[in-house]
Amino acid sequence: MKLDDTTITGLAHTPSPDEPGARLATHVSRLDLTNFRSYPALRLDVGPQPVLLTGINGVGKTNLLEALSFLAPGRGLRRAALPDIARLHDGTAAASWAVAARIDGRDGSVSLGTGMEANPNGGPARRAVRIDGEPARGQATFAERVSMIWLTPDMDRLFMEGGSARRRFLDRMVYGFDPEHARRIAVYEQAMRGRQKLLRDGSGDGAWLASEEETMATNGIAIAAARREVVLRLDTAIAAEDGLADRPFPRAALALEGEVEDWLAEGPALEAEDRLRDVLAAARSRDADAGRALRGPHRSDLAVRHRDKDMAAALCSTGEQKALLIAIILAHARLLGLARGAAPILLLDEVAAHLDQERRAALAERILSLGAQAWLTGTDRRLFEAFGENAQSFDVSAGAVSPATGDSP
Repeated sequence: MKLDDTTITGLAHTPSPDEPGARLATHVSRLDLTNFRSYPALRLDVGPQPVLLTGINGVGKTNLLEALSFLAPGRGLRRAALPDIARLHDGTAAASWAVAARIDGRDGSVSLGTGMEANPNGGPARRAVRIDGEPARGQATFAERVSMIWLTPDMDRLFMEGGSARRRFLDRMVYGFDPEHARRIAVYEQAMRGRQKLLRDGSGDGAWLASEEETMATNGIAIAAARREVVLRLDTAIAAEDGLADRPFPRAALALEGEVEDWLAEGPALEAEDRLRDVLAAARSRDADAGRALRGPHRSDLAVRHRDKDMAAALCSTGEQKALLIAIILAHARLLGLARGAAPILLLDEVAAHLDQERRAALAERILSLGAQAWLTGTDRRLFEAFGENAQSFDVSAGAVSPATGDSP
């Protein structure tokens, strides 16, 4: 069944009101791709149940998750440059690519679209963002319509590497609780780049610098406050969970580390804004020499510990680190479901490959109990046996996606 001439429809049954996953979760009901990675064209219709994508390595399973990830603020789960995503044909990349999806939920449907298009003013291609077919003010607006979070094999080293990936991971969780968080980050980063350009050029325009620093201070403190609140809520929720030693996933302890967060713990937000504004003004010479801003919420970090072992996540085994990440995402989904009435869409790339049977069963049970639409990839359909009839399965092969039939490949 070829993608460029066939509409692919999920064949999973509709659950009764008493079955897991029967609640109308916020979910993707239709996905359309054009010139995206390995897909010249695709229309995929699915229901609210978990979506299982099975196939050998390299056939495009992760490409489908990446396409969905562009319907969240940011650069997608691979953080690829826009031109690198366009489909190659005979060695030539397409001039544009597009991702569109219909999102259904309790409040109705909305169509989200994004992609690369030519810049009418010349220069590099740009990112288009549309909601219900109309241009939107930026990709941050996606967070107002849908919450999405993902795990990929590249994130297995999240606790071992620098803090930027952990901040992005945390920010994706914050978007679900505070959609304006994405816009604040975009404004903060734009002001930070503008300030650094002024410092690099040595313009000496104090008023312009002060304006950029004011923008950084007001948005930076709001960013730190939102992160701090979500981390506190998550940590409290996880701490309240059953602490049995034989639980399938370990409990994580979360904390946000940074001087801006310390200021918020010590006093009101307005005082913290004043402090950040003064710090930035005093650090102009040093930041000019360093080529970057050395203080601010862009330097904060998410600290994670294995709660039951009282051990930093970075010191845990690879398997424990993966289990901690899964546990955090499941806790976030549960908390967000309680707060917004709908769990986030979960994109889980090869997440079951290194889990034992007990943890695979526990993962399926948690996803179904959340009523979340999770998109999971794997090379063997048997990895997803615990979902039973409560999921919709597809086989993915080079240039084709079809409803799963017969034995697992």
